[in-house]
Amino acid sequence: MNRWMKGALALLAPLLLTAAVQAAEPPEVPASGPWTRTDLAGAMDPAAPAWPEDAAEGAKAVPENEEISAEETKDPPEGGEAPGKGAKKPAELVFPEAEDWQLLLVNPWNPLPENSETLALKSLPNGLRVDRRAYEDLMDMLSDCRKAGLRPLVCSAYRTQATQTRLYNNKILRLLAAGYPEEEAAAEAARWVAAPGTSEHQTGLAVDIVAASYQILDEGQAETAEQKWLMEHCWEYGFILRYPLEKGEITGIGYEPWHYRYVGRPTALDIRDSGLCLEEYLERRAARQATDASAPLPAADAIPAADAAAS
Repeated sequence: MNRWMKGALALLAPLLLTAAVQAAEPPEVPASGPWTRTDLAGAMDPAAPAWPEDAAEGAKAVPENEEISAEETKDPPEGGEAPGKGAKKPAELVFPEAEDWQLLLVNPWNPLPENSETLALKSLPNGLRVDRRAYEDLMDMLSDCRKAGLRPLVCSAYRTQATQTRLYNNKILRLLAAGYPEEEAAAEAARWVAAPGTSEHQTGLAVDIVAASYQILDEGQAETAEQKWLMEHCWEYGFILRYPLEKGEITGIGYEPWHYRYVGRPTALDIRDSGLCLEEYLERRAARQATDASAPLPAADAIPAADAAAS
C-alpha cells in the first residue's frame, strides 16, 4: 500500500466512522416522486458527487457510481480568489433565536447551533426538504418563475449532518488521490465543500436552484434566463443570492450564482438595496443596534415644552 494511502486512511478514520454511524438514519429523499430522475439530474441519487463551494449534490448528471467533481478541474472563479482563500472572520454576532431565526449565520466561523437537527421541515414536490417557515415563499418564487416561461429546478436543499460529512469526506479522498499532502487535504476540501456543521444547507434555509436547460454548477449558470430572473426577483420572496461575486473573502465561499438563502422579505429588500452580503449586513445591523442601545436619553431641557407638559 502506498505511503500516502496509509496516511489517508489514518486521517479519515474518525470522519468515516462518524459517517458510518450516522448513515443509519432514513434517506433524505425518496427514490421516486412527481419529478423524474432525468429532470432532477441526479438530485435524488445518494451517490451523487460533491460540487464546488458547498454546492448541490448531483446537479450535473453523471454515470451511476462514478464520482466526478467539477471543482477538480475548474479554475477559481474569474476575477476573484478561490473560495475561502484569504477569508476574514466577521464580527461575532448574537441574535435572539425566536425573533431572528431567519438571520441565523452559518459559515466557516459560525457553526450550526446544537438544536439544528430538530428543525421542522417540509418536503418539496421532488422530495427535498426545507424549513417549513420558508416553504410558502419558496414555492411562490418557483411558481412565478415558471409563469414567466422558465424552468427552475431545486437540486439541493436541506442536508443532514451525515450527508454533509459524506460529501466532505469524499472531497478529502479525491484530493488525497490527486496528490495533496495529508495536512493540506482537509483545509483544501473545506474551501470547496463546507465542513460538517458549517453548511447553510444544514439550516433548511438554503436551496440550490439550476436551470433545467443548464444543470451544471459553474459560473455559466449566471447566464441562464432562470438565474437572471431569480437574481432580479428573489428579494420579493425573502431570498438573497447568498454568495455574490467578489464577496468570497467575507463569506468564505466563492461565487455561487445558484445558491439562494431565505432571510425574510424585509431583510431581503434591505440587503438588495445595500449591496451587502449577509455577513456585512448582519455586522452593520449589530453595530447599529449597539449604537442605539448606548445612546443617552435626551436631557430634560432638550424636550420641547409641549411634550414635557404632556408627560
